[in-house]
Amino acid sequence: MTTAEYWARQRVIITAGASGIGLSIATALHALGARIWLSDIDTAALAAARDALPGIATMVCDVADEAACGAFVGAATQAMGGLDILVNNAGIAGPAAPVEAIATEDWVRCFAVNVHGQFYMARAAIPHLKQNAGGSIICMASVAGKYAFGLRSPYAASKAAVIALARALSVELGPHQIRVNAIAPGVVAGDRIRRVFTDRAARRGISYDEMAAIALRAVSMKTMVDPAEIADLVVYLAGPSGRPITGQVMQICGGLEYTE
Repeated sequence: MTTAEYWARQRVIITAGASGIGLSIATALHALGARIWLSDIDTAALAAARDALPGIATMVCDVADEAACGAFVGAATQAMGGLDILVNNAGIAGPAAPVEAIATEDWVRCFAVNVHGQFYMARAAIPHLKQNAGGSIICMASVAGKYAFGLRSPYAASKAAVIALARALSVELGPHQIRVNAIAPGVVAGDRIRRVFTDRAARRGISYDEMAAIALRAVSMKTMVDPAEIADLVVYLAGPSGRPITGQVMQICGGLEYTE
């Protein structure tokens, strides 16, 4: 089977696929010829994604809603006749504050989206992947799940849980030739990080450029990660070359080894 033939046969689900990293992943897989279903909570962004990527299908789905996840996977697999790749991309930043100042509902919501959502989607998708005797699950984690990340405990703890979930699934699903890996991005370029840096700079009374330099001090390459580079890693892990790779946490961070 050629690489082109491989991708033409792939049926893909991507959560939070209408913007940012998710859209970059969808764009890369669409270019390779894969069949794709995207979920998101932003209806306008989903419509824009359909216009940009002819032939994809979309559905509104809040991954924190167990029933919604089941309905989305059910609709996608019925339409595509099965499933080969699940990209568990949906996630939220959660609050940025000391632990004693974090509201319970904000902690719970962060875990509901970042962890429970990945569990709900994987649980619904796995029976379909097992029918193929193979497949790939990509769990989007973060370097925050590996290193100390002060003032972001809900996010860091939830991403550590994602890493643990991916590793556990890789052991469970290995005998079925289903590979499961986590991707841990560092500082990712885009609108989201611009908003974060702008807010932090304002609170510190410094410029945006000064804030960006502080954030990149711990990155050996002194550069952010482009979402398209994360998409390239997804293509590799879910593609033919990634067949023997499972249970791994793939950092894509420009050499970030600690946080400040």
